[in-house]
Amino acid sequence: MAAAAGCDVVMAATEPELLHDEEAKSPTPLTSHPSVPLLEAESFKEQGNAYYAKKDYNEAYNYYTKAIDMCPKNASYYGNRAATLMMLGRFREALGDAQQSVRLDDSFVRGHLREGKCHLSLGNAMAACRSFQRALELDHKNAQAQQEFKNANAVIEYEKIAETDFEKRDFRKVVFCMDRALEFAPACHRFKILKAECLAMLGRYPEAQSVASDILRMDSTNADALYVRGLCLYYEDCIEKAVQFFVQALRMAPDHEKACVACRNAKALKAKKEDGNKAFKEGNYKLAYELYTEALGIDPNNIKTNAKLYCNRGTVNSKLRKLDDAIEDCTNAVKLDDTYIKAYLRRAQCYMDTEQYEEAVRDYEKVYQTEKTKEHKQLLKNAQLELKKSKRKDYYKILGVDKNASEDEIKKAYRKRALMHHPDRHSGASAEVQKEEEKKFKEVGEAFTILSDPKKKTRYDSGQDLDEEGMNMGDFDANNIFKAFFGGPGGFSFEASGPGNFFFQFG
Repeated sequence: MAAAAGCDVVMAATEPELLHDEEAKSPTPLTSHPSVPLLEAESFKEQGNAYYAKKDYNEAYNYYTKAIDMCPKNASYYGNRAATLMMLGRFREALGDAQQSVRLDDSFVRGHLREGKCHLSLGNAMAACRSFQRALELDHKNAQAQQEFKNANAVIEYEKIAETDFEKRDFRKVVFCMDRALEFAPACHRFKILKAECLAMLGRYPEAQSVASDILRMDSTNADALYVRGLCLYYEDCIEKAVQFFVQALRMAPDHEKACVACRNAKALKAKKEDGNKAFKEGNYKLAYELYTEALGIDPNNIKTNAKLYCNRGTVNSKLRKLDDAIEDCTNAVKLDDTYIKAYLRRAQCYMDTEQYEEAVRDYEKVYQTEKTKEHKQLLKNAQLELKKSKRKDYYKILGVDKNASEDEIKKAYRKRALMHHPDRHSGASAEVQKEEEKKFKEVGEAFTILSDPKKKTRYDSGQDLDEEGMNMGDFDANNIFKAFFGGPGGFSFEASGPGNFFFQFG
């Protein structure tokens, strides 16, 4: 980020800085015959002191200014006005007065303290240290100078830690360091901007926007603040608006590297995403997949946009019937944005298509908990029904037919499977094989019993319990069904036609 010069903020210090007794009470030493201007200046100073004591800093400022106008070479007048400006939060102006006070009188300890305090409030901790060191040279026992010197060094240390952690992308720690530094440097825009940028990287956009907006209210040309505003919009997938802020930041600071990179990425993302959408609408799914993939490689930090890109690519994969890939893309989308309803819905549908009903129910439950609409309720209900049905025997699968199979197809399938698994056909096999084939024979008979009866088939297809209304599946006899289908007792027999080979004949 381009280093922003610290600028004043309209704020008051938490505690008023009391003027030194010599400044607030004692008049400036006069000659035995003081001039009229000097007498007037002293009068203005005394009035300024009175207003300062009342915390009426604006009036105090006016009277100290009058005193300076009457006697511009008096260090204490500048010192008093500096103290007043500090209480008004106008640290930049206060710094100028403090510096003028020590130029006029380099032995003015409180002038050096105020200069250091202004430097520190504006974020220039190194300059603050020099001022406090000078104050300690003049008065090595000065407790305030000692404490402020420690504060300035603490800020330097926070800056160093923040710089290292920013490179490590440990943005939470950077925010922590900047919060601590801002306790001593409340008027430092540079610290505020760094904090705001890290808040944006952490997805705390409202907080970041608030910090940047506060700065822009006082300095509408601050390129760093414009960049942060754009960054928040960019990460919230408001790319077009974000570009406008990046462009404005670059007008203010053409060499702003981060704004330049962000602007380039934003434009590239917008173009790739739009091209992908166009290809998808035109039915060119392969091209759409490639474009969304390219877009995903532009900026891994843009979580919200990338979540949408993953979901879009998941939709493409579902169109290409690459359902496992579609599920993976949607999973990546919700990892980035766990509130992204569209990704949950897309993944749930893919789970339904791949008969992963438990996963589908879980996703639809998440959606319905978030948005309790009739449509979402119905989707959840359908998934729950399919889950219930999936836990029963799949009679269509047992017979090897499609769910839309006709009555004739069901009969043909039963004939084939019943003969394949009939116990007589496996009488010479091991006991284990016989037991398995007998089980399959019974399942085939059970499946045929349900799917050949329109009423039972309807109940089965709708997911209703088949044990209701006298349809207890534990009571049927597979052999009776077989005999009835093939024409009654003695209707056929299995005969050996060679080792391991059988044929059947009707009686």
